Amino acid sequence: MSQKSYNNTPSVYLIPTPIGNMEDITERTIKTLELVDVLFCEDTRITGELLSKLGIKKKLVSSNDHNEDDTKELAIKYLEDGLNLGIVTDRGTPIISDPGYKIVEECIRKGYNTIPLPGANALIPALIASGIQPSPFMFYGFLNSKLQKREKELELLKNYPMTIIFYEAPHRIISTLESILKVFGDRRISISRELTKLHEEIYRGSISDVINELNSQEIRGEFVLVVEGNYSENDYSNLTIEEHINLYLEDGLDLKEAMKKVAKDRNTTKSEIYKQYHLK
Repeated sequence: MSQKSYNNTPSVYLIPTPIGNMEDITERTIKTLELVDVLFCEDTRITGELLSKLGIKKKLVSSNDHNEDDTKELAIKYLEDGLNLGIVTDRGTPIISDPGYKIVEECIRKGYNTIPLPGANALIPALIASGIQPSPFMFYGFLNSKLQKREKELELLKNYPMTIIFYEAPHRIISTLESILKVFGDRRISISRELTKLHEEIYRGSISDVINELNSQEIRGEFVLVVEGNYSENDYSNLTIEEHINLYLEDGLDLKEAMKKVAKDRNTTKSEIYKQYHLK
């Protein structure tokens, strides 16, 4: 079902807010904050401070990872009453490693327009300042906080031939970097801290070099990690048949075409790949 975004019906607006520098707010963001009737916020106190600086008053609803199953029903009620809704997070773009997805999913399911605004986020500035190949890239967000689960996630990612972007909190940054070093090897990395703020810093180098540098100082602020992909051209020796096929499936190929490409990569027959794949 197609969406006509601007047909004067009650809608949900996904509104990015500055990640640290108020000058990054857009005119359209301000106009949309004025337009909507209700704002669903990750933290009403933080959103309230932003609105106060802008001289805007709105009804605020606390909506976060813990209560979004309930607030999505409230969002539908407001839309049924003819009101426009906005979704904001504390900083940055809604839904990108932040709440909002469940509300959007339900509103789309009910046939309401969901209108995204461009604006502030942390991952794109970190990527373009990294000095690491920008395309293709994968945004992963936060890895699991538990060591074994985190390293299992990294094992699934280590052979991807694309730049990978992670978010991480200050109290976990060293342990996460050590996990990436252990699983990925000592690749190039760029780490951005406190993007757009006065104390913005960007660390670049090998993973081991960055760990040593961070270990020598007090660690504060939120981090964006941009990690070099596995660009070992035509080196598939460390991939299982299943992993190799999955790389092509994730590129959008069907199974038949994926097997054909894997057979070519490995200089073998498609029937041999088929046999090994179905014996897994």
